[in-house]
Amino acid sequence: MNANTLPPGLTNADQMARRAAALPRGVGQAHGLFATKAKNAEIWDVEGRRFIDFVAGIAVVNTGHCHPKVIAAAQAQIPQFSHTCFQVVAYDGYVTLAERLNKLAPGSAPKKTFFVSTGAEAVENAIKIARGFTGRPGVIAFNGGFHGRTLLALGLTGKVDPYKLGVGPFPAEIFHAPYPDEMHGVSVDDAIAGIEMLFKTDIEAKRVAAFIVEPVQGEGGYIPAPKEFFERLRALADQHGILIIADEIQTGAGRTGKMFAIEHSGVAPDLITMAKGLGGGFPIAAVIGRADVMDALPPGGLGSTYAGAPMACAAALAVLDVIEEEGLCRRATELGEHMQARLRELAAKQPAIGDVRGIGAMVAVEFFHGGDKKRPAADITKAVIAEAQKRGLLLLSCGSYGNVLRLMVPLTIEQNILDEGLDILAASVTAVTAQS
Repeated sequence: MNANTLPPGLTNADQMARRAAALPRGVGQAHGLFATKAKNAEIWDVEGRRFIDFVAGIAVVNTGHCHPKVIAAAQAQIPQFSHTCFQVVAYDGYVTLAERLNKLAPGSAPKKTFFVSTGAEAVENAIKIARGFTGRPGVIAFNGGFHGRTLLALGLTGKVDPYKLGVGPFPAEIFHAPYPDEMHGVSVDDAIAGIEMLFKTDIEAKRVAAFIVEPVQGEGGYIPAPKEFFERLRALADQHGILIIADEIQTGAGRTGKMFAIEHSGVAPDLITMAKGLGGGFPIAAVIGRADVMDALPPGGLGSTYAGAPMACAAALAVLDVIEEEGLCRRATELGEHMQARLRELAAKQPAIGDVRGIGAMVAVEFFHGGDKKRPAADITKAVIAEAQKRGLLLLSCGSYGNVLRLMVPLTIEQNILDEGLDILAASVTAVTAQS
């Protein structure tokens, strides 16, 4: 059944019952809704209700739901051919997209790019390339980081519940260091000292292939890493011949006000993983890196059957056009400034809000009981999300303690829709805190 053939009177509850019978419970769902259509920053469910979308498919539809140029590009590709497997018969869209990303990636060294289908695939391949180039096995990730649900990516992920519960052991030679987070008591000095301690207690530096780090932690709580941290990490990496992999899966494609979030630091990574916003809703992921590093593996060492699918490449090229033509990096900065200003006004009235932070349109609100930063309030966060849904706004949480709201609006959101959503958020917080 599709949106045009659904029987009249169908409810979300009906669909959720079907879902429960057909799917394993491990496939979670934040909102008990079934969509029938979406446009830019709005979604309609099977019951005809409209919702403002502050989730954007977890920062995927940066160009909005069903952007006309993105949809047109994919539609134009469909009658030409849907699949050849690029490793068997190539096509122009794949190469053109790689060329454009090579030019956009930070750093003066020549770049090369190849495509896969998911962010976790991109992470796994980046690690494989780093190991192949350096001849070293070790990888250092960071506490609170999220890099995917496949086994190697899950080993890199620095959060146990719910991702790693009961599914170990995880691959060897993966280590975790502190991620800088001043508000929670982890300084840049602490983070760098944590890495140096790993070199003393767990793995010698000459056996480490790469650091993998999110410039802004996603699942970890929308925590931006300070510029100083990246400068010192780069110096440490260069000292020991270690590569830096910037995981830009959630932060890329203009989300933070630049094409790549690490550009805010002025530091060039050796490899970049990208997915989510790149495809505008079509499944595509990329590994972008220094040409000498990317060429480390022999022919056949990289690839995947569906990687760089023709429709996804066409959509991604349109996404890059839209980001440039509509000035979405600049718009992301404007959206972030507006959202943070409104949220700080709310925080001044609501002691439960302990922090408002973000870069560009990657904005977080963190809740604590009584404003005490030692008492994270996951219950308040959960209640605000539920209340907001009742009022027509979709939100999502994150953070190691589940007490952070993350706002991921489409970068194309209309100003009146944005303000309507922020009004609902403020009313929801007020209602929940009044009850508690």
